[in-house]
Amino acid sequence: FHKRKSSDSGWSKSMDELTERITEKIKLREKRAKKLVIANVSARHLHVCVADLEKLFGKDYKLTKDRDLMQPGEFASKESVTIKGPKGEIKKVRVLGPVRKATQVEISRTDSFMLGISVPIRISGDTKNSAPISVTGPNGLIEIKEGCVIAKRHVHMTPADAEFFQLKDGETIRVKCEGERGLIFDNVVARVRQDMTLEFHVDTDEANAAGIKNGDKVIIL
Repeated sequence: FHKRKSSDSGWSKSMDELTERITEKIKLREKRAKKLVIANVSARHLHVCVADLEKLFGKDYKLTKDRDLMQPGEFASKESVTIKGPKGEIKKVRVLGPVRKATQVEISRTDSFMLGISVPIRISGDTKNSAPISVTGPNGLIEIKEGCVIAKRHVHMTPADAEFFQLKDGETIRVKCEGERGLIFDNVVARVRQDMTLEFHVDTDEANAAGIKNGDKVIIL
């Protein structure tokens, strides 16, 4: 009898601890669900290095800021270029600033069909063995041997944000978009850096599929 009573007491204690852990997880999930994340649509654009900027626009050329973007220090410039592939071209592709170490073109899958090129899905900056593309500016043409990618959907965040969501840089998560065409995005990459602002980025194809507009709010699951 005494052995059974002791066993029942231990079982009850284990159940109480399990219930407490489950309750804590539910509360934490509810807390995270209340922290809405701003979503913005990343249309086709060009990041450019200094050497290529001068080839496209002229010697010692400086980009002219049109408007600031949400990520600190980044901006949409007034300059635009034409990108071209074997099957077609797309004009008025915006140049984003500031200048970078390497030139990179980011497009959507639909854009790749229009241009007639096979483009890999990559994290921005990972351009090794990516697609070639031609870029024309008012001052000249550059032929990029590798540098055209479709950007992986991602969430920018600070280390403090990452701690709140219990995430590490490079981990993949799910993001929920609500509304008439609401859906859940899988394989969203967490990009964690001190100089970033909490923001969810999708390209135009993904945004259209979910009915996302700039400034809409999403939830990290």
